[in-house]
Amino acid sequence: MTNNLLLRAKALKLHGLMAHWDEIQQQPWLDDLINWEETERSHRGLERRLSSAHIGRFKPLANFDWDWPKECDREAIEEFMQLGFIKEVANIILYGPNGAGKTTITKNIAYQAVIRGHSVLFTTAGQMLNDLTAQDGNNALQRKIKYYSQPTLLCIDEVGYLSYSNRHADLLFEIVSRRYEEKPTIITTNKTFKEWGEIFPNASCVVSLVDRLVHKSEITKIDAESYRLKESEERSLKKQEARKIKRNPKTSKEK
Repeated sequence: MTNNLLLRAKALKLHGLMAHWDEIQQQPWLDDLINWEETERSHRGLERRLSSAHIGRFKPLANFDWDWPKECDREAIEEFMQLGFIKEVANIILYGPNGAGKTTITKNIAYQAVIRGHSVLFTTAGQMLNDLTAQDGNNALQRKIKYYSQPTLLCIDEVGYLSYSNRHADLLFEIVSRRYEEKPTIITTNKTFKEWGEIFPNASCVVSLVDRLVHKSEITKIDAESYRLKESEERSLKKQEARKIKRNPKTSKEK
C-alpha cells in the first residue's frame, strides 16, 4: 500500500511529500491527500482540454433523430464514438447536404475524445485556413501549422461550403500531410471528393490531398433534408398553436 502511494506521489510530482516520505508514510491522511490531488488534477485537465478543443454547444447524440436521415449508418457512427479509429489512426469523412447532422455527430465524437483524455481541436475549414493565411512571417505561420497539426484529433468542419485559393489548398495539404499516418482527422463536407476541384479551383495539390485523406479512412454518407429547417418549422408550428390558444382559450379548454 505504501509503495503504491509513493508511486502515485511520484506520478503527481509531489516532491515535498517525497522528500519527507519516511516521516509521513504511515500518516492516516496521506491516502486522502493523494486522492484529492489526483481528482483535482483530473478535473482541471478535463476543463483545460474542453476549453482548448473549442467544441462549443451541441446536441447530445442520445437526442439525435435517427429516423430523420434517408441514409445514415448508425452502427458506424456509434462505433466512431468508441474511438477505435484514434488508435488505428484512421480518418473519418462525413459527407452529405447542409443540415444533415454532420457537425452534431462530429462534436459528439470530439467531446467523447476529450472525456477519454485526448487532446482535440474543432474548427471550420474557413476559420483554420483564414487563420493560417493571416499569419505575418514564416515563424508565425509555422507556429500556427504546429497548432493545428499537434492535437491527437483534429476536426475540420464545413469543407466545401466556400471556395479557396491555391494558397489555402497548399496550407490544408500541409496540415493533412503532417498528420498523415500519425494522427486522425475528421472532415465534414457537402461535396464528394470528385467535386473537391470546385472547392480549390486550379490547385495542383488536390489529388494528393484527397489521396492522403482517403488512405486509411472511413467514409460515411448522411443523406437528409435539413434538420435545422425541420426544427425551425416545428418551432413555428408550436408558436402558431400557442397563439391560437391565447386568442381562443375557451375553444382550447373544450378540446
